[in-house]
Amino acid sequence: MKRLREAFPGLIVCALLASAALMSAESPLLRDTLHLSALLLVILAGMALTSFMRLPAWTLPGIRVAQRPLLRWAVAGLGFRLSLGEIARIGAPALAVVVVSTGAALWFGWWVARRLGVSEKLALLLGVGGAICGASAVVAADSVVQAEKRDSAVALGVITLLGTVGIVIYPWIGRALGMGDFAFGLWDGATLHEMAQVVAAASGYSEQAKSVATVVKLTRITLLAPVVFALAWWLRQRGGAGEARVSAVPWFLVMFVVFAGVNSSGLVPAPWLDAIRRADLWLLCVGMAGVGLQTGFHDLKAAGWAPIAAGAAQWAFLAVAALAMARLVGL
Repeated sequence: MKRLREAFPGLIVCALLASAALMSAESPLLRDTLHLSALLLVILAGMALTSFMRLPAWTLPGIRVAQRPLLRWAVAGLGFRLSLGEIARIGAPALAVVVVSTGAALWFGWWVARRLGVSEKLALLLGVGGAICGASAVVAADSVVQAEKRDSAVALGVITLLGTVGIVIYPWIGRALGMGDFAFGLWDGATLHEMAQVVAAASGYSEQAKSVATVVKLTRITLLAPVVFALAWWLRQRGGAGEARVSAVPWFLVMFVVFAGVNSSGLVPAPWLDAIRRADLWLLCVGMAGVGLQTGFHDLKAAGWAPIAAGAAQWAFLAVAALAMARLVGL
């Protein structure tokens, strides 16, 4: 009870920021014109607050709770967005494109970041976030990587910047290359970072492209659990004395798989699922507020150009690899 009382004020601050971001993201300007998601808005708001004012000490326990256990529950809740039936309907060739290109991008992202002098932990966060599902993947990976708090904010900032550029240029590239609706949806969903960015880019192409892109993106999200499980195992294998212990089976990823199974079963009524998903989005925003409030804009500036260059190189590699594979298998 004492710990709960200590965390309560900071959690209220994070909850207020999350609620404000969700309401703001519904405005036509931010949703339809600028394509800014609530997750991005709440991170920016948190970073702005901590950059221009000193947070009272009484907020810190709650901010840490939002950033860690609450955010991990929110990531687990993403399982309620996954349906194995929908994923199966896109076909084996498309699934192969997603899995192989994502795996290749994971390795390349880490490799190029290390060649550019990025620290290993930040390189891992950039690699997982850029290859799979942006902010949620960064948070999940950070639970086992245990990077500095600045590293997760830098990774989130790089992914947000690049994904926003993708919203603008993807429809133009698709039309320039003469892509059909299915091909563009596959390419968009297999390579762009955040779900909101994927949907925004595909919306500028066609309704069919948006439907395909959404399912392909969800397919990428299913790779989150096995990738982070593998990352936890790898870090445990190479860990030395004095290093933080890494759980071989992160509990929130177990729940992610359980929730995906429940969603795929069809036993939960649609109105309940909609309410669960909205609650999970709010919880994600609360957790992201904790991330933003732990990092200022000066931390991003101090990181330099190397993380941006590494993220851009990984994105270009993934985009070219997915497009080449799609054409190779006749998609």
